[in-house]
Amino acid sequence: MNPIICLAGPTASGKTALAVELAKELDGEVVSCDSMQVYRRMDIGTAKPTKEEMQGIPHHMIDVASPEEDYSVSRYCAQAAPIVEDIVARGKTAIIAGGTGLYMDSLIRGNDFAPFPSTGVRQRLEAQADAEGLEAMAAWLHAVDPEAAERIHDRKRLLRALEVYLETGETITEHNRRTQAIPPRFTPVWLGLDFADRQQLYDRIDLRVTKMLERGLLEEIRGLLDSGVPEKATAMQAIGYKEFVDALAGRESLETAADQVRQSSRRYAKRQLTWFRRNKAMHWLIRGENTTGEDIFLSARQLLREIDK
Repeated sequence: MNPIICLAGPTASGKTALAVELAKELDGEVVSCDSMQVYRRMDIGTAKPTKEEMQGIPHHMIDVASPEEDYSVSRYCAQAAPIVEDIVARGKTAIIAGGTGLYMDSLIRGNDFAPFPSTGVRQRLEAQADAEGLEAMAAWLHAVDPEAAERIHDRKRLLRALEVYLETGETITEHNRRTQAIPPRFTPVWLGLDFADRQQLYDRIDLRVTKMLERGLLEEIRGLLDSGVPEKATAMQAIGYKEFVDALAGRESLETAADQVRQSSRRYAKRQLTWFRRNKAMHWLIRGENTTGEDIFLSARQLLREIDK
């Protein structure tokens, strides 16, 4: 059987539980592929698996960064790739599980993220974005790389795209096409989780937000802020954190913030599915109204056996 499995899907789709069951079945270890679970002390809002949920299965790439620092796809790949190689070298199955499509694709492809020399371009772009606003920066990107401008909406990736263009003369779209032509570093089996009815997913998201608040999400956020983590830190821009930061500061009501988290999570789930559906190698596991976690695991196991024939 292929020693590497990529398990992808939207937020709240059941990736964590399925990854653990597959690891138990296949003598595997889980490599988290979540851009926010890398941060220490951010447990509830990022839905990190608890010790009980891990069921003794080793989990990697969780709690590898401080919430005060920036974290990037290049750093993730540099840390995660040797871990995957080590798991395989020990004769085990590496189960790369998560919903951050850019991180997962970059890890598998083996993208080269050689750092640029310190020319000050990024600092100047940051200052320009502060002075002129993100809309002006987005308009600039649209002028030089309209394809990237259509798919990039967050500040960090937008400025990165402009940085690549200014430093290399090559747009981020051209860079991605060139690197995609390079043979991938790993050749996994791809499994994706989706729902027959989108409302099922939305209901699971709504329930997750409620449970996060019950588990103490507000206290977690308050503790991060009290420890000196800036409101504008990359980690604090995660869905479920930035909205409640505003509520704790009195800029929004708690009810409004919770509704914003639910809506933002739904939009994020749609973007995740759009990303993963572009992958023609993906084998989809579809949850119906009465589908249990056990049903999904049995379907995944059968699918892997058929692929292995």
